[in-house]
Amino acid sequence: MNSVTKKFEPPNLAELAKYDTPTICNAIELFNVRPPTAGYMDRRIAACFPDLPPMVGYATTATFRSAEPARKKAGDPNLSAQHLEFFASLPGPAVVVFQDLDDPPAGATFGDGMCLTYKTFGAVGLITSGAARDLDNVRALDFPCFSDGVVCGHGHCHTESINVPVHVGGITIYPGDLLHGDCNGVTTIPLEIADAVPYACSEYLKHEAIVLDRLRAGNTDIPGHQQAIAEMGRRLSNLKEELSGML
Repeated sequence: MNSVTKKFEPPNLAELAKYDTPTICNAIELFNVRPPTAGYMDRRIAACFPDLPPMVGYATTATFRSAEPARKKAGDPNLSAQHLEFFASLPGPAVVVFQDLDDPPAGATFGDGMCLTYKTFGAVGLITSGAARDLDNVRALDFPCFSDGVVCGHGHCHTESINVPVHVGGITIYPGDLLHGDCNGVTTIPLEIADAVPYACSEYLKHEAIVLDRLRAGNTDIPGHQQAIAEMGRRLSNLKEELSGML
């Protein structure tokens, strides 16, 4: 892939949201643009509301502390307001991504007030390497959130910086990264392939069905099962070649 000359097409976020995050990850692997162990958050980052549908949007990042008060000086910028203003510069809806700099977290990164604010200004979700709170009230907002646990107090919560690379769930997230998350976790989607990922997902599921449909039907013919696996592999290999020609 020539990332210098390729013109990125804007992805259809509604199409991406039709698929669960594991299917998105399977599709990304077909493009061979990153190792199969890269690009997704580890198990520390879990969905607070696993019943909500997939979240898709562009990262706006911040770092956070709650263990001690903010060291503010006269004339310091209002980072919370600047963070909201940044939403408008993204190519689509924002997903707010916080790195909690305290280890372990001293207080919750977010509650219902923060989530209502972000949702009102157009965000479609929030991810933090820290903790959550106000879960019942936030769930009522239908606002997907992901965290590393729950803490009932907010401590000295304050934003330390915005629009910087953050390390969350074992990966680095940059402002503007495209994110997809659901009950299975959160993955980034490389922008250079994002427009083709929905097609790759649909084709992957068709080829996977060659094996799964036999199993769902209760078919216990082992040679036939092995043949189905081989046929699925052949078709996926052809799909990889097709996708490589799209880059």
